[in-house]
Parts: sequence; structure tokens; C-alpha cells
Amino acid sequence: MQNTRSTFSVLFYLNTGKTKKSGKCPIMGRISVDGKNTAFSTGMDICPADWDANTGTATGKSKEVSGINSQIEKYKCEIAGYYQNMLENRGYITAESLKNALQGIGTKQNSVMQEFAALLEEKAKSAGILITDSAVVKYRVAYRHFKDFLREKQHVDDIPFGRVDIELIESFARYMKIDLRFSATTVRVNMKIFRTLVKRAYSRRMLRQDPFFDYVPERIPVRRRWISAAEIERIMNIEMGYPSLDFTKDMFVFACFTGISYVDLYNLKHDNIQTQEDGSRMLIFKRHKTGVNSCVPLLPIPQAILEKYRDSQFTGWGGKVFRLQTLTGMDKHLKQIAKAAKVDKRLSFHLARHSYATTVCLTNGVPIETLSRMLGHASIYTTQIYAEVTRTKINVDMSKLEKQIEGKYELAETVPNRKRKINH
Repeated sequence: MQNTRSTFSVLFYLNTGKTKKSGKCPIMGRISVDGKNTAFSTGMDICPADWDANTGTATGKSKEVSGINSQIEKYKCEIAGYYQNMLENRGYITAESLKNALQGIGTKQNSVMQEFAALLEEKAKSAGILITDSAVVKYRVAYRHFKDFLREKQHVDDIPFGRVDIELIESFARYMKIDLRFSATTVRVNMKIFRTLVKRAYSRRMLRQDPFFDYVPERIPVRRRWISAAEIERIMNIEMGYPSLDFTKDMFVFACFTGISYVDLYNLKHDNIQTQEDGSRMLIFKRHKTGVNSCVPLLPIPQAILEKYRDSQFTGWGGKVFRLQTLTGMDKHLKQIAKAAKVDKRLSFHLARHSYATTVCLTNGVPIETLSRMLGHASIYTTQIYAEVTRTKINVDMSKLEKQIEGKYELAETVPNRKRKINH
């Protein structure tokens, strides 16, 4: 993005509507930018007979006239200087901002790193309310990477927002890919935070245009790992022989049939299990990650698990349903469980959520809109990542199609004449 030069002009005129007793009229200035203008008082006045409306200057050779013209020229130079400075440092200029600069209001323009620090402070204050603690850490890391980028590649500690253009954005992306050897996913995370900063500055009129308008981030193919129905069944049927291992196994199975994440299962309370009018039971809770309500009907298997651990050593405290160990500990247990169940995949607790989406729901015909609500996604586009078509799903769908079109189409029995091949 290049700075777009505005239509800019300054003129001076007499306000004849406010003629003083002395017969003099106030000299006013008018700043115009892109067809919008604002007026300001010069603090000077003059008789209409000594004013040239065409040139916007005083006429004559008196000391008073000379002083007025000198002050008018000074105003022009100051306004032109503010205009050029804003064009280079902000890229966004209005008639009102030039007037404010002339009057000493808001002349200090915040730089990129100043605004980045302010954004960090905002996010830190909203931690645990509007944003997770882990997300705040990501903002701090992105701040550090951009600061290092400025020092190593731009050889400065800070820059004005007017220098943020598509070239600088792409240079920052290359720095992360090549110099820091970040993966495409890590580059995307840091660039998303930088984009948040730039959009914030754009909304506050520190930028005339959004420099990210022409930026196309690298596409990252996302594939969610999941386990098949047969693998889930093998895990369900294995007996580990140790209460803690069997509990981890059952929690994994519970997640396979509810799609609940570790942190939401950790925080799950009995109040979140609600009985509907038809007698069915449902998990209703607000997702920790997105803040979106999740509604999951309880299938027979998770209901059986709930009953199994009611009033047990694994019952939670303070109204919580379960007493879970750490996620790291559970993932270690899952490695042993996978080996015992002969599942040749690296199990993690989050894999159960993916399996619920793909194996349990989508493969069995649950609409993606319904799945999105059950998973508590803020956008259905997130849910579509899980929509990987399995061979089982293809077979089921084609069997349905075969039944639907049975008898509707017939192949002609007449065999066309074929030319007999003649041997010479």
C-alpha cells in the first residue's frame, strides 16, 4: 500500500458577518481535505478595504499589513508541514486533524510499538473475561517477534503507522518463515495478531487505508486425526487393571460420544446435565475456549459412564462431575491404553473430540449445522474442518442412493450390430 495523496488546500477570508465597531472584520482560515473543510480563527482582523479576496492577503505597504501577510504565510507553512508529516507517518489526513495540529491538539502520533504495547495492556486486563490467559501469552510473543523484526531487518526500534504497507507485512512474514524457521501455522498466528493491531489503528484513523487489504496469507491444509468406530470399540472393551487407567479410558470414551474438550470436561458440573421435557438428558455448558453455548444430547454410553462414577473416588468436588488429573497425565495414560487396545495411532485426549465429530456424527449422517452447535463452534467454517469423508460414509451414502434410484433406470437390451472383422 502506498500513501494516497489527498486533495488539500488552505485559504484565508474575511468573516464579514462579524464586523467590529472599528469597521474591521476577523480574518479566518479554511482548511480543505478531500472536499471536507473546517475553519479556524487567525486572531487577526482588518478593514475590508485593505483585503484582497482573490489572493487571500492584505493589501498595502503599512507595517500592520506586512505583519498580517507574514502571519498568513506562517500559517500556510505550518499547515503544509503538518500535512506532510501526517502523510508520511499516518497516511490518514482530515481537515479537522490539521486544524487540531495547528492548535496543538493531538500532534503526537503514536507509533506501531506504542500501540502494540497499549493493545497488550488491553488484552492483559481482559484475561479470563474476554480472552484466555494462553491467548495473552500469544500476544506477548507476537509483540516480541515484531520488535525483533524491526531491529534486525529495518534497523529501527519503532516505526510510524504510515510505514506499515503490504511490502512491510510480507517482509515480516518472510522473516518469520526464513530467519525464525517458523511453521506456516505459527506465522499465521503471529500475523493474525499483527493484523488485529493494524485494524485497531485503522479504526482509530491512524491509517488512511487498511494495508492488509492486498495481503493473502499462506493457505494451511488442516487435517484432523480421528479413530474409527472399530478402534473406539476396542478401547471400550479393554480392561487396564488399574483404576486410574480405566478412568482415563472411560473419560476418553465419554469425550468420543460427547465431543467435549478436556477443559470443559474438567469444569463440567452437575448443573450442566439437564433433563429435557421428553425425559432425555443433555449437556448444556458454555465453552471455555469460545464462550459459545454447547448443547450435546447424552447418548447411552456417556450416560452409563456418568452412573459408573457417581459417588466414586473420581467424583469431583464443588459440584463438579469428575475429578480429572492433568491433561499431560491423561495423554500419558492414553499411550498405554492405545498399546493395550492395539490401536496403532498416537492417542491424545483431544483426538476424542475429532472422533466424535467425524466417526460418531458425520459418518452417521448428523448435519454439519447440528454438529457445529453441539461442538460449540463460533463459526460453521471451523466445523467444516472435521468434514472429512470416510469410506464408511461413502458406502452408506451410495447404498442409500442405490435404493432411491432402484427401478428408475433401465438399460436397453438390444445389442448394437458390430462389424465383423474380415481376415484376408
